[in-house]
Amino acid sequence: MTEVKWEILFSENCGRYYSRFDKSVKDRIKKKIEQMENDLPPRGLYQSKYLVEEVGQYRIAYILREGNIKEIHFIGDHTQYKKWYSSK
Repeated sequence: MTEVKWEILFSENCGRYYSRFDKSVKDRIKKKIEQMENDLPPRGLYQSKYLVEEVGQYRIAYILREGNIKEIHFIGDHTQYKKWYSSK
C-alpha cells in the first residue's frame, strides 16, 4: 500500500488563535500538521464540509481539495472551535 502525500495550505485567517498559544501547544499542533501530510484517515462532522483533527483540547478544521490538498481553515481550542463552527 502506497502512502499518499498531502500538500497543506492555510486559509487567510486560520492562525488567528494559534498565534496566541504558548510554544508547547504550538509544537504539538505543528507535529499534527506534519502528520496530516501523510494519509491520515479524516474525521468529518455530520453534514459538514469540514474535517477535523484533534490535538488534545485543540482542533484543526480543514477541507480536502483536488490534487491531494488539505486546506486548513481553523486552528484553535475547543471553545474557539465551537464559536467558529457555529458562524459557518
